[in-house]
Amino acid sequence: MNETRYLVVVNHEEQYSIWETTRPIPAGWRAIGFAGTEDECLDHIDSIWTDMRPLSVRERMESA
Repeated sequence: MNETRYLVVVNHEEQYSIWETTRPIPAGWRAIGFAGTEDECLDHIDSIWTDMRPLSVRERMESA
């Protein structure tokens, strides 16, 4: 069984995604240090991404 491996990545707005480990991470994204199967990575994102609003929206709302 040859399961594709993924990295959990995050952008400057603190939005999460997954990216295949065999591909270069796109500009504007960085790996957070978690890798696994698609399901493992999506489960990890579900456990850490508790506020879906982009960082810039959260900051504006907090300063208002």
